[in-house]
Amino acid sequence: MNSLPSVLEQQWHSAEFLPYKSAFPSEAQASSAALLEHVRRLSASDVKDPALKKLQGFLWRTGYEGGFIVTPLFPDVSPRLKQWKDEGLRLAIFSSGSVEAQKLFSKFVGVKEGEAGGRKTEDLNPLFEANYDTVNAGPKMEKESYELIAKEMGLEVGEILFLSDNVKEIQAAKKAGMQALLVDRPGNAPLTQEDLKTHTLVKSLDEVKIVPNIADVLMKP
Repeated sequence: MNSLPSVLEQQWHSAEFLPYKSAFPSEAQASSAALLEHVRRLSASDVKDPALKKLQGFLWRTGYEGGFIVTPLFPDVSPRLKQWKDEGLRLAIFSSGSVEAQKLFSKFVGVKEGEAGGRKTEDLNPLFEANYDTVNAGPKMEKESYELIAKEMGLEVGEILFLSDNVKEIQAAKKAGMQALLVDRPGNAPLTQEDLKTHTLVKSLDEVKIVPNIADVLMKP
């Protein structure tokens, strides 16, 4: 959201920005300052507002396409996803971020110097057959969302392995009948002793052992 003030200044009257501006309440559309203040209040309250999500997607798109943003991934992620895809596993993403944002996130993944033919980024979108968010699947902490995803993918719920760093999401997936692993990365919220007892923990995708044809993989980015 750091780029929002400059984007509002440059795009306020543009046709491209109009759909994003119009999604907010009329009082927030009164001026760029009013919209900025409204967005800051929503962000501070951690409100999952659809208009805010769409605006975030717009900001990310302009940032990514302008070369100002590159997606950082842990070094094990890209190689492991490619391996799973090569082995015939079906990969999908379920995120609280919009589908548009997910695809941007996956399209501009940073690579090490000398890799990807000298490019600074690589596109991982071809690895995923489906993208789900809270609009087309439902809340991430409700088991019905995971049941819907399994139905959409034409799979039994128990055939899917869900990976996430969020304990409540893992709990919801398990309630639906999915296999689930809790991913513990640096910077994540501390886990309780109960979390450690209740859930299977991995610190890297390299620790995930998948039996072919038993589990397809549903990722949280």
